[in-house]
Amino acid sequence: MRPYFGLKGGWLTFWVSVACSTDMTLFGYDQGVFGTYGSSRILLKLELMRSLGGVIVTPDFLDTLGLNGKTGLIGTVTALYDIGCFFGAITAVAIGEKLGRRNSILVGTTIMTIGAIIQIASYSVAQMIVGRIVAGIGNGINTSTAPVWQAETSKAAWRGKLVVIEMILNIAGFSLSNWVTYGFSFTKGPVSWRFPLAFQLIFMIILFSTVPWLPESPRWLIAHDRGEEGAQIIADLEATTTDDAWVITECKEIHYAVEYERENHVGWWDLLRGKNTAGGGTCAIRRLILGMGTQAMQQLSGINVTSYYLPTVLIESVGLSNTLARLLAACNSVSYLLFSLIGIPNVERWGRRKLMMWAAAGQAFCYLIITICIRYNEKPGYGGTVNLPGLDVTDKQKKVATASIAFFFLYYVFFGIGWQGVPWLYPTEINSLHLRTKGAALGTATNWIFNFMVVEITPIGIENLQWRFYIIWVIFNASFVPTVYFFYPETADRSLEDLDRLFRENHDIFVFKDKAAISSKRPQEFVANEQEAVRRNSSVAAGVLRRGSRAIFAKDGMDDDESPVEYHEKV
Repeated sequence: MRPYFGLKGGWLTFWVSVACSTDMTLFGYDQGVFGTYGSSRILLKLELMRSLGGVIVTPDFLDTLGLNGKTGLIGTVTALYDIGCFFGAITAVAIGEKLGRRNSILVGTTIMTIGAIIQIASYSVAQMIVGRIVAGIGNGINTSTAPVWQAETSKAAWRGKLVVIEMILNIAGFSLSNWVTYGFSFTKGPVSWRFPLAFQLIFMIILFSTVPWLPESPRWLIAHDRGEEGAQIIADLEATTTDDAWVITECKEIHYAVEYERENHVGWWDLLRGKNTAGGGTCAIRRLILGMGTQAMQQLSGINVTSYYLPTVLIESVGLSNTLARLLAACNSVSYLLFSLIGIPNVERWGRRKLMMWAAAGQAFCYLIITICIRYNEKPGYGGTVNLPGLDVTDKQKKVATASIAFFFLYYVFFGIGWQGVPWLYPTEINSLHLRTKGAALGTATNWIFNFMVVEITPIGIENLQWRFYIIWVIFNASFVPTVYFFYPETADRSLEDLDRLFRENHDIFVFKDKAAISSKRPQEFVANEQEAVRRNSSVAAGVLRRGSRAIFAKDGMDDDESPVEYHEKV
């Protein structure tokens, strides 16, 4: 049978995208199906908790596991999933580079399947806790790996769009879980919560059916001295042959990056101590921090705070019924999904930097208005000094709370466009090949641990600081604009090897004055270098691409005692 059932070019990329997108849809579904941890801490009344959906507020679930009235334990059961995801991401740091991209996803999906089955069959809190932790570990491995696999098998022009699509499908999975749990909330008995939990097995079946026959990352193969296989996959993804000049050029660039990293490799202990190679090397620690920083900023933008507080406003301040509040929350998830589609064409057109800066500015504005509205909604006796016909104090406070909802929704628009997908994309691009899996995994771990931190402090902050708590998120979002402007290089419209070159040649942490580092279009010098390399390689015959890097360079004039790095710098 022909590899990949004979698929090449766009269709092969499409099926890799299907597998990666299924993985992230499963991630979103698994996040939403159980319920919101913060809600169980904020909304102490079960009637209010039920407005948020999730199997955790289903009466039969609470009866079966003996959780009625045990709000703290409910929060613990839910939160342990985040802890499992964190340790799963840390596990990916240790095993991801050894296993490869495909095998890591298969291992993660297997672990998730075991965790899902344990949850579906649970009859005790202990059993459910084990299932949540196990599923979280599997999800942590998967979410650390899928964006990397997608990025390393995609053309530069499509890389950003495809990873953003993955994260939009993450929202779709979350939205789907809202509607599934909403629909099954009208049923009675175990099916009301066991079926929504079992539904995630569909995504796992899709992953087991697609991932094994799809290509491994060519960059991972070349980095592990399997150059011939890597070259063939690059050719298949481009729907051409291994003797194509562009394929040979791409393989040379990857080999050069691999050899350069090996010659300038810095161990983990040295990285932690701030040591580097002479001349700055590959700027490994700086690139790790940049990737982890986007994930930290995503959580510090306050996305989970809005998710947790919105139901409180809908029910307690606006006075909506539980059913209507739940329906409106589900509709909000659909709105969030639709507006996130704006990011697909613009992640390459506008670039990562502009998306993050403009979205952060919009989020800061929304939180500023939300803070003002909540301030007056919580102010005792607000409106007492104003005597308007037909408008008492309660009505005025309700109108202020209603106004805040519009800015909650607008916040989701800005977040969906700029901060939903880019923080997951950026670590897969900014890190070098040797540290790409580790960097993405550390970024994912950062996301999960900051998620857990925000969830922990939100109910405490709302209870003790009240409206002042939201000033924190205004400041955070506003601070992201200069942070991205000064420190974050652009990655749009660049090959992954372009970024390696940027960090080899530019060791200044301030990038805002370097046009090559911040342009949303690929710098002309990179284009010219690639065109010259393609021209030189246009006469290379088939069969040159053999195992190891030397054969790839041999026909282009590399001396026997010359390393690929020395040769590359010479030409």
